[in-house]
Amino acid sequence: MPGTPFSYTIDARPEVAIVHLAGDVNRSAAEGLDRAYQETGNASVVLDFTEIDYINSTGIALLVGILAKARATGRRVSACGLSDHYVQIFNITRIADFMAIYDDEVAAMAAG
Repeated sequence: MPGTPFSYTIDARPEVAIVHLAGDVNRSAAEGLDRAYQETGNASVVLDFTEIDYINSTGIALLVGILAKARATGRRVSACGLSDHYVQIFNITRIADFMAIYDDEVAAMAAG
């Protein structure tokens, strides 16, 4: 069964960029996810997973790569809109140790 192609849009705000992700985060998302991160410049990043259908182990590795890049440059990355299942996965894989997870974009923005 073919997956849903990965896509993104960026809502740039002062000092933070909200990256609205959609589709599947897997091997085919590598280029798009990297491009999205690069397009955010030096801003803090909120990854909005509300429209994500599926994340596989390669997708988790891609996210870890984004977190490594952010950590190396002192940038903050947080997440919002994750399903309960993916919150659990992010906790098990310890991604949640390196990015704050919020219920939604409003909560992520309120946290600063």
